[in-house]
Amino acid sequence: MHQKLQQLLSRIQPADCSIMVAAQAHLDDLTKPQGSLGRLEEIALKYVLATGSLKPILSKKKICCFAADHGVAAEGVSAFPAEVTPQMVYNMLNGGAAINVLARHAGADLDVVDMGVNHDFPDMPGLIKRKVRPGSGNIAIGPAMSEEETLQALLAGAELAVDAREAGYHLLGTGEMGIANTTPATALYSVLLDVPIESITGRGTGIDDERLQHKIAVIKRAVDVNAVRCTSAFTTLAALGGYEIAAITGFILGAASCRIPVVVDGFISSAGAVAALKLCPIVDDFLFFSHLSNEQGHRVVMQKLGARPILDLDLRLGEGTGAALAMQLIEGSVKIYNEMATFSAARVSEKSAE
Repeated sequence: MHQKLQQLLSRIQPADCSIMVAAQAHLDDLTKPQGSLGRLEEIALKYVLATGSLKPILSKKKICCFAADHGVAAEGVSAFPAEVTPQMVYNMLNGGAAINVLARHAGADLDVVDMGVNHDFPDMPGLIKRKVRPGSGNIAIGPAMSEEETLQALLAGAELAVDAREAGYHLLGTGEMGIANTTPATALYSVLLDVPIESITGRGTGIDDERLQHKIAVIKRAVDVNAVRCTSAFTTLAALGGYEIAAITGFILGAASCRIPVVVDGFISSAGAVAALKLCPIVDDFLFFSHLSNEQGHRVVMQKLGARPILDLDLRLGEGTGAALAMQLIEGSVKIYNEMATFSAARVSEKSAE
């Protein structure tokens, strides 16, 4: 394994379970029947353990939307042409995309990170330039990225998470933009989770039945062509992924190394999370899966991971939209933990012993 990646992984430590009993006791002492706030209590407990503090802080939030183009778009697997990627990046930078609206509503800052868009952007507020190459290779005929490029993208994502920690952020979210990126995401799932391609291939931007069958065939070809390269999670990410997916993987690893919880968006962001989990299973302690995507395969993926997404709203946009929505529930959960009165302090009678 590459030395810099190994160093990053070595810095990741599990959540602080030594405070679990005290944190649960505090939740149980809040002025409500025990467990009556359901998953909000579970979310609060996970946040407390991730941060390692019985008095957790959650005020500054940031979403990073990683953007890149994909060579496999040339195979006609998307309903939209590749030039939509830079057009949507401009839309985000101008404040007009769904993620802009929802991030503002959530009180989260938004950065758009160019990891590999086939376009030269001018310097603009909110744009971070980390381009590795203008578009990945076509996975239907060869690898998406070299190992060196994959490492560069991964470490760039990790660095952004560390920078966010140093800037005082408490909760991070992932997002992505890249035409055709459900194709590499599906290819990654099929190999990393050993699931049938047909069971996890969805319609992405809204392709018809004929193009869906074509997409399945392209993904099968990509997996076959790159099979010899897929000897580890890292080499599989290089062979079948993309620059924004690798950056999301690094972003999650970097956040975990700083004990910052990460809210994972949808189908594509979850592929970056799966790669991170395969590289370092400990990162699960720091992950919140924001929502169950309407993409067909996401339910299969979540079941494979034993994960329970926070929301189920039939979302399939990406960008970080689900992460922005879930951030509000996580923040609400932490406020419940921090701000509700306790039975002992409020002198409210508890449930009688039977």
